[in-house]
Amino acid sequence: MLKCILKIIISIFLMQITLINCNAIEPDEILNNQKYELRAREISKNIRCMVCQNQSIDDSNSSIARDLRILIRNKIEEGSKDKEIYKFLTERYGDFILLKPPLKVNTIALWFLPFLFFIIGILIILNHNKKSNKFIKKN
Repeated sequence: MLKCILKIIISIFLMQITLINCNAIEPDEILNNQKYELRAREISKNIRCMVCQNQSIDDSNSSIARDLRILIRNKIEEGSKDKEIYKFLTERYGDFILLKPPLKVNTIALWFLPFLFFIIGILIILNHNKKSNKFIKKN
């Protein structure tokens, strides 16, 4: 039984590794200039798909992700710098479009609430364990 479970876990792990490198870029989107293409790929890895939410547009098959990839490539061909492209996208869609939003006053909650919830969860577990230990010692 343990061998069967181990085989299943290893199979799932191997499938996840192979799927990580799958990109949704279609051949007609790829730029001829390899330097520009690398820039476009790097930018699109940092841009959130507005449909998929936690997936980059580089990995997403949605139509809006495709449109954003093409937009990025057009901006690169026009001579825009990376910062200008990020600025254009954040002005249009807000900081939410960035997979790693900057630390600003209005994004503090995005950065620190997960840690706060983690600490609260640990405190709840510790409190529960103390109560359980007291109950066990009484009986």
